[in-house]
Amino acid sequence: MTIEKEISEKRRRQCAKLVEISKDIVRQAFDKFKYGELGITWTGGKDSTLTLWIIRQVCQEKGLPLPKTMIIGEGDEFEEIEEFVRRIKEEWEVPLEVCRNEDVLKAANYTLNAPVKVKDLNERNREELKRIGFDGDEFPFEAESYVGNHLMKTVVLNQFLERNNIKGIFQSIRWDEHPTRFNDEYFEHRQGGYLVPEHTRIRPILHFTEKDLWDTYAAFKIPYCVLYEQGYRSLGARTTTVKNSDVPAWQQDLENTEEGVGRRQDKERAMARMRQLGYM
Repeated sequence: MTIEKEISEKRRRQCAKLVEISKDIVRQAFDKFKYGELGITWTGGKDSTLTLWIIRQVCQEKGLPLPKTMIIGEGDEFEEIEEFVRRIKEEWEVPLEVCRNEDVLKAANYTLNAPVKVKDLNERNREELKRIGFDGDEFPFEAESYVGNHLMKTVVLNQFLERNNIKGIFQSIRWDEHPTRFNDEYFEHRQGGYLVPEHTRIRPILHFTEKDLWDTYAAFKIPYCVLYEQGYRSLGARTTTVKNSDVPAWQQDLENTEEGVGRRQDKERAMARMRQLGYM
């Protein structure tokens, strides 16, 4: 499925320029790191699929397959995203690794909002809870909560880096997406520390606005998850994400409304603290 939207030749050239800036960042990453040291984060959402598409263009230039790619299974996924990911994985030959914190999922009996007793977790997860200052005996299993985001996403990312000896990880962050990301750089080196591997975060699409992104999808016929056509603008956990409108995302008022308003808001407010701990 691609966007049926008329894009002027001038606008197409503008989008192509934005893509070329991103491709140059990707090329720099390939020069900076060995191929096997690079990894990609993918969610099936609009930002990460655009990034994956851009990296794929550079890989085709170089005659290389896509680097190892991770997607996080947080236990509260949209079926539509899972179906989209399965299709694109096959069509683009994505070497995808589905990463989960099975220890937490098992402790929650794979059930949303079920209580997770800290004593039932393994040593790594108990130490991670101490690292973020959680000292309770239990917490409800919620993928988008402060504790849930850390254990189900940040910890899983770090384990992926450790397991695959990844030194440079591609991420899909934009400057206009959230106030905490306004000052992000294309390359951000993260020092290693307790439970955190040393690595560099590579962000090829920082300069895209939300409108730029959708115009690029239309200009280059990039596939997207059907949920965006139904009115969702930002996709997170299934039970805590709501539609912004009944019209497709690219037809909404992108400049005068907040992109993440359909996402869980306590997470949005805690974003700065979560990112200090390693959240993407």
